[in-house]
Amino acid sequence: MSERVSDEVWMRHALQLARRAWEEGEVPVGAVLVQGNTVIGEGWNRPIGHHDPTAHAEIMALRQGGKVLQNYRLLDTTLYVTLEPCVMCAGAMIHGRIERLVFGARDEKTGAAGSLMDVLGHPGMNHQIKIEQGVLAQECAGMLSDFFRHRRAEKKALRQQLQAPVDGEL
Repeated sequence: MSERVSDEVWMRHALQLARRAWEEGEVPVGAVLVQGNTVIGEGWNRPIGHHDPTAHAEIMALRQGGKVLQNYRLLDTTLYVTLEPCVMCAGAMIHGRIERLVFGARDEKTGAAGSLMDVLGHPGMNHQIKIEQGVLAQECAGMLSDFFRHRRAEKKALRQQLQAPVDGEL
C-alpha cells in the first residue's frame, strides 16, 4: 500500500473520531497516532465535556500514545488529524518528538503548521516534524462547515423560539 493510500485510510479513521466529537457536541476534530501500522493513540475534541481547555483531539491521542509506549517520546510515529493543529498541539508534538504530521483541513484562524503561523517549521525548534497536508481535505473541511452551519441554525431556531409570543399573549 502506498504512503498516500495509507494516509487516506488513517485519515478516514480520524474522520470517524471527529464524528464522535460532533455527537458529543464538540467541534468535530479527530486524531489518530500510528506507529508502524498500529494505532497507539486516538482522540477527538473533548474540552467542553472534560472541562479541560487542553482536551483537543491531538492531545488526547498523544496522551494515550505515551501511556501505550510508556514514554513521553513518541518516536517513529505519525499523527493524523482532521484539522491543522493549533499552537498548543504543535508544541506537544514537538516535545513528544513525533516524526510526521498528516492533516486534512487547513485552519486559517489558529493553524500552527503554516496557515496562521508555522510553529512546526520554525528553524529555532529543536525537533523538526515532516508535514503532509490536504489529505481528504474536502471531507475534513466539509464536516467542520456542516457542524458550524448546523450549530448556527440551532441557535437561530432557539432565538426565534425565545422571541415568539406565548399562546394567548399579544
